[in-house]
Amino acid sequence: MSPSPAGAEASSPFRFGYGTNGLTDLRLDDALGLLADLGYAGVGLTLDHMHLDPLAPDLAARTRHVAHRLARLGLTVTIETGARYVLDPRRKHGPSLLDPDPDARAARVRLLIRAVQVAADLGAHAVHCFSGITPEGTDEDTAWQRLTEALGPVLDAALGADVPLAIEPEPGHLLSTLADFHRLRHRLGDPEPLGLTLDIGHCQCLEPQSPADCVRAAAPWLRHVQIEDMRRGVHEHLPFGDGEIDFPPVLEALASTGYQGLTVVELPRHSHAGPQLASHSIEFLHRAAAEAVRTPAGTAPARGGTP
Repeated sequence: MSPSPAGAEASSPFRFGYGTNGLTDLRLDDALGLLADLGYAGVGLTLDHMHLDPLAPDLAARTRHVAHRLARLGLTVTIETGARYVLDPRRKHGPSLLDPDPDARAARVRLLIRAVQVAADLGAHAVHCFSGITPEGTDEDTAWQRLTEALGPVLDAALGADVPLAIEPEPGHLLSTLADFHRLRHRLGDPEPLGLTLDIGHCQCLEPQSPADCVRAAAPWLRHVQIEDMRRGVHEHLPFGDGEIDFPPVLEALASTGYQGLTVVELPRHSHAGPQLASHSIEFLHRAAAEAVRTPAGTAPARGGTP
């Protein structure tokens, strides 16, 4: 597919990005160049062994290189921390903030604090994170206590760096819904750095409200948005057009909130076709955005962006 029309992003209220976890077969410099060429405004940068490894030597120097590359390409960034095996080569997303071992939880906390520093050095909009799955044999009250205690130093770092921490409700995790986000927010005393990552597909998957209504309900805490297609009750990130979501109402709702951050395409299991899907996705989103802008709020547009 050809790149999006020149100036499409500049004339739109939306700032679309693409997640590097869907471009893991590309070198990071190449991935960033591809996204700029396609007309994306930014990138959701997952810190991982292939893309700005947060545990390898010379992180500060490598971060400066990425900062210069982003500046040359005119891309903005959010930092994502959902790498599958960055801390443990045997446990997906392990250890988490809920791990029974205090030292293991501390390793995840250190990673998130490091992500906050990287975000500050890159001028990122936010740092994304999630709670993790409740470990077997752990009761719910204990899991919530571990989560709130573990997030304390991360939120302190976020406050000091002036970078929001945007936690994501993730299906199957302790914190899986918008209601769970509010439970955490109240337990922590509504700290200023704590915000929300809203994944539009997750809203379709399990929230009682429609994705558009979820956007409106989440607006005061919205710091990062992920977007992809999905089906009700099935947690599978799908290319646009392969699921059930009607995107123009979602984008209209997002525009109405005044959200200024990135809306990042999240296709972490499609790296084998990453360049092609990045091209398809930006064209789909621009068509859906144009439909959203043309359609007055409260009407029912046709399914936008469908080829």
